[in-house]
Amino acid sequence: MSDRRTGPKSLEDTVPASERPARATVEPGLERMDEFVVEDRLVTDVGGSIGVRVLSTPGMIAIMERNSAVLSYENLPEGKATVGFEVCVKHVSAAAEGSRCQVRSTLREVVDGRKLRFEVEVREGERTIGVGTHERRVIDVGRLATGSQLPSP
Repeated sequence: MSDRRTGPKSLEDTVPASERPARATVEPGLERMDEFVVEDRLVTDVGGSIGVRVLSTPGMIAIMERNSAVLSYENLPEGKATVGFEVCVKHVSAAAEGSRCQVRSTLREVVDGRKLRFEVEVREGERTIGVGTHERRVIDVGRLATGSQLPSP
């Protein structure tokens, strides 16, 4: 998922152009799971106040968003990508530094062919660490680069 020295791999490195479809294949029911280790930028000790380093809420949300972004990207044609615009999650349990966790994104709804609604979850074994929803919007990368399409929900 990432290289400690450089951070997460780009989506282009994660999903080569040759593996992307010729047309969008995003549809409800698509699912993607990945494993990660609670370490580096994902941890906090809440300013030293809790005496142990654990998965931070922003780190957990970043993992959920990235997993959903990869799922979207691998089902969209060249020139299309997604941007996140809503996250609604609960961080319900701690995961200590060094823990191996799983993240799952499940596409539940596609609205107007451009809004993707996901259920997201992080687990450590049988324990739920975080759960909620995340929404992304499909964009035309070329139009965004020229400034003619600024993303909006």
